[in-house]
Amino acid sequence: MFTGIVTAVGSILATERRGDMRARISMPWDPDQVDVGASLCCNGICLTAVNRGKGPDACWFEADLSAETIARTHVGLDATRWKTGSRVNLERSLRVGDELGGHILSGHIDGVAFVSAITAAGDSRIVRMSAPEELMRFIAPKGSVALNGTSLTINSVDAAEFDVCLIPHTLEVTTWGGIREGDGVNIEIDLLARYVARLTEYPGHQSGRRDG
Repeated sequence: MFTGIVTAVGSILATERRGDMRARISMPWDPDQVDVGASLCCNGICLTAVNRGKGPDACWFEADLSAETIARTHVGLDATRWKTGSRVNLERSLRVGDELGGHILSGHIDGVAFVSAITAAGDSRIVRMSAPEELMRFIAPKGSVALNGTSLTINSVDAAEFDVCLIPHTLEVTTWGGIREGDGVNIEIDLLARYVARLTEYPGHQSGRRDG
């Protein structure tokens, strides 16, 4: 589990196709502090560290991206997002006792949203984007959403689009400072919104009927 509070920005050092895609990603942490098998959130995607080490210029870990992961995320739609040199938002998994500064994330991507407009608002930026139609029902004003692994508050929503506000700190410490119109963004809907929607769809919800 993760919180959507990005703690570092890494970069893709290399990728290799071996059935799945294996990516080597730089990290600020000592390799001895990252166990093989540990979960790391990479642009919102929960990936398993299968190797780690230290090179002359950077510490790194390696993770495999399956065909399902590639197809469901911006990796499959925009391969330039995972080429050598691309920057990636990173977060280590939540530990008992850690501060929950964002909201609970699973690292399981629901789809890809696309940036339709970027507008300056003082030193901040309003980023407007469109999400797949089947996900828009989970998007609510002042609710939470995870975009590229960043926990953000939804400002406004209409039938097909929503927007979020990125403050200067977020622009500085994440990859959002380099976002452009047309970019694909990994989206994970709020777990609470998912379960509320499922509850309202349950056949016995309206009548209050309980079986058993």
